[in-house]
Order: sequence, then structure tokens, then C-alpha cells
Amino acid sequence: MRLIKSLIALCFVVLGVVFGALNMQRVTVDLWFDRVEGQLGLILLSAVLLGAFIGGLVVTAGVVWPLRRRFLRSGAADSGPDPRELSSDRETRR
Repeated sequence: MRLIKSLIALCFVVLGVVFGALNMQRVTVDLWFDRVEGQLGLILLSAVLLGAFIGGLVVTAGVVWPLRRRFLRSGAADSGPDPRELSSDRETRR
């Protein structure tokens, strides 16, 4: 499974490189407070990566942290199985 995920990630990296290489036109992006000049492919890929990063931060701050806080407050983390019992169960299954 790890190999399949690595191959899929490699395919996306190759597609990103090809996309950047095919879009070599120079463009200027006006950011209201500054202007950025660069290659179209590089600017588009940077915008997509920045958007994914900011989206991940928003999901983490809006969903993951509140759920983790609620989970820890409920005490459910302390009521889990004893790790020593889990290790003995694994040894008996082998």
C-alpha cells in the first residue's frame, strides 16, 4: 500500500513539473500591496499549494483541535485498554 501511495505522489509531482514547464510565460500578479512577477506555471502551483496549506490550517483549527479538546475533557482517553494487555494479545495471536 505504501508503494502505491508513493507512486501516486510521484505521478502528481511529475505532472506538476510538466505543468510548470509548459507554462513558461511571464506574468505579473497584483496582490494589492505588492506585485509579484514570475512564470505562470510556478505562480499557479504556488497558489494551489498555499491554498491547500491554509485550508489544512483552517480545518485543523476549526475541527481537529475542538474535537481533541472535547475528547480529552471527556476522560475517554484515560478509559482505554491497558497497553500491556494489548501487547500480550498481539503475542498470543502470532
